[in-house]
Amino acid sequence: MKFCFNIEPLLIMMQSILFILVTGLAFFFAFKSVKQIIKNIKLGKDEDLSDQPNIRLKTMLKVAFGQSKMTTRPVAALFHFIIYVGFILINIEVLEIIIDGITGSHRIFMPLLGGFYGFLIGFFEILGFLVILACFVFLYRRNIQKIKRFAGVEMNGWPLKDANYILLIEIVLMSALLIMNAADSDFQNKYSMPISSWLAPMFYGLSETTSHTIVNIAWWFHWIGILLFINYIPFSKHLHIFMAFPNTYYSKLDAVGKINNMESVTTEVKLMLDPSFTPPENYVSPEGFGVKDVTDLSWKNLMEAYSCTECGRCTSVCPANITGKLLSPRKVMMDTRDRLVELGNEKLKNGDDFHDGKSLHDKISSEELWACTTCNACVDICPINIRPVDIIMQMRQYLTMEQSAAPSELNGMMTNLENNSAPWQFSPTDRANWTQ
Repeated sequence: MKFCFNIEPLLIMMQSILFILVTGLAFFFAFKSVKQIIKNIKLGKDEDLSDQPNIRLKTMLKVAFGQSKMTTRPVAALFHFIIYVGFILINIEVLEIIIDGITGSHRIFMPLLGGFYGFLIGFFEILGFLVILACFVFLYRRNIQKIKRFAGVEMNGWPLKDANYILLIEIVLMSALLIMNAADSDFQNKYSMPISSWLAPMFYGLSETTSHTIVNIAWWFHWIGILLFINYIPFSKHLHIFMAFPNTYYSKLDAVGKINNMESVTTEVKLMLDPSFTPPENYVSPEGFGVKDVTDLSWKNLMEAYSCTECGRCTSVCPANITGKLLSPRKVMMDTRDRLVELGNEKLKNGDDFHDGKSLHDKISSEELWACTTCNACVDICPINIRPVDIIMQMRQYLTMEQSAAPSELNGMMTNLENNSAPWQFSPTDRANWTQ
């Protein structure tokens, strides 16, 4: 008697096990990276932004989900919207890939959805093609057209490569999806696809085994590409894909130009001038004033640093930058993020109490900080409500109150305010002399 053993079920089971192991490992490392980012953000000081949840939700839906502030630049807004929608909707197909990978099935939704499945995949193909087109447009704008706002000292090296890498990765992932559909002869025979049908003739004449092998390779390539992409994002500016939503939800709802008084300063002055003054309950005298390092910023400031898209809109409208000064609001956010990552990594190696002795002022010069006019044009234009001016003002406070390093013009004005109760260098009793 001849014994026959069908090896195909064993291969399918082995592929499912491999899929689960690879996917689990990839998500483990991604979770580890996200956990470190959250830990770094928590290095910031507490700030209560839990009020008015309804307004916060509306802000998030309008600004992050609805892309409302992107429309100030229509061309970029259009192509960014295509990639944004593609990123969201094509993830529905990723759900099928996950189920197929775990169960060992192939296109598990096809028999369940019938003709609607063909419509869905056709729509995804059109969207995928548009995403590829949009990525090529952005590559052209960055590298050939060389739009000014994509340039700057802060954009040399890794930031430029990072932007290009992401665009190229998206092109490769979408292409793999289209090739997988085109090589799938069973799928092509059942449905007429708007994009992959044009590619299908490349695979005519191949044996069924070869065709299935190409489909399998493209399928694995697409999925492993997604897993690598997920692990790349935490180290990339494209973390804003996810960070934009919590960042806009926790937007500061007060007036953009409002500068909050430092309550600790007020309390310390009252304690010096009035012996009978009782400080607030649980009041602790501050170790210093203003921001020396990222740990002196609030968690929201640090979240904004991670959320920055490096789009350069803020810098492109900054009057200081336009007139040739060193200040670039984008650089302020990027430097803050880089310093936070640097300190976070050092604490990871040496313990939570470790500090390397460096500061945020090592990265952002006083010349940059004092160039800011506090006009808040950068805040107004930012597509996800980041406030670089908050960081600049707090760093200025440190320079002024801890280092006595304010510009001479400002020092003169503050001296006059202290002595004459006015910014001018004459006695208050002479204030009305101009009327004569």
